Amino acid sequence: MGTSTKANTGAEIFGTVSVAMVTPFDSRGELDLDAGRKLAAHLVDNGVDSLVLAGTTGESPTTTPAEKIALLEAVKEEVGDRAILVAGAGTNNTRTSVELAKASRDAGADALLVVTPYYSKPSQAGLVAHYREVAAATDLPICLYDIPGRSGIPVEAATIRELATIPTIQGLKDAKGNFFQAAPLIHETGLAWYSGDDPLNVPWLSVGATGVISVVGHAAPRLLREMVTSFEEGDLARTREINATTIDVLARQQAILGGATFAKAALRLQGIDVGDPRLPVVPATEAQIEDLRRDMEKAGVL
Repeated sequence: MGTSTKANTGAEIFGTVSVAMVTPFDSRGELDLDAGRKLAAHLVDNGVDSLVLAGTTGESPTTTPAEKIALLEAVKEEVGDRAILVAGAGTNNTRTSVELAKASRDAGADALLVVTPYYSKPSQAGLVAHYREVAAATDLPICLYDIPGRSGIPVEAATIRELATIPTIQGLKDAKGNFFQAAPLIHETGLAWYSGDDPLNVPWLSVGATGVISVVGHAAPRLLREMVTSFEEGDLARTREINATTIDVLARQQAILGGATFAKAALRLQGIDVGDPRLPVVPATEAQIEDLRRDMEKAGVL
């Protein structure tokens, strides 16, 4: 179907279709490793080639380091080398991030996702110093995570260029959406670029992103894989169709409910119970669940 449009950079390091996986809890709100194994296997069986564990959607602010590592070990045992496992190691404390990076490496992570320090609002020089410390802690490849809407600060273009010179920093998850800034950086830096915002998946692929790190992929892993593959094969008509009829419909619900709430409610409707989010994040209401059910039916995933 036309000329291949695949951007190969970093695919073997971070994957192409990644899901920022929720952390399953039981009815008491405790970590449910069995449910974590089953969810990971389900996603991988349906075309996901990379899982981000203990990211924001994995409720990293409200899970302990021990819980993060236990989930990583359980998922590693379950899916083995069938998927790349990217461990969320980003916090707003450099020392804690270093410790988490080392523990994730020891638990079998293939790579790290390191979000910009949130709330603290460090300077760009502080960002560089933070990332240098985390990068020096292990030899695992690092994917930067630029999400100023949550962290309070962007990673500026000059900072990205500087960080890209650090050998282990090899990717960037972009939830900033500044295509004008990013398009030349993708080519200049050689970083593997990932869409970190589901409504922008196709635009990101069009400017050279390697893949997506998705939340709606919980509910539509197979269709998300088909959408990315269709793009890579040059079948833009099918790419646009899946994006319009499935991904954008689900992304509307994600925007309403929030990532963890959306993903956990959607999975429950599909018969995969991973519990409710931990406070301060709340589960969907009955009315919200009915609205979600209608949109999931419309999107062809229920």
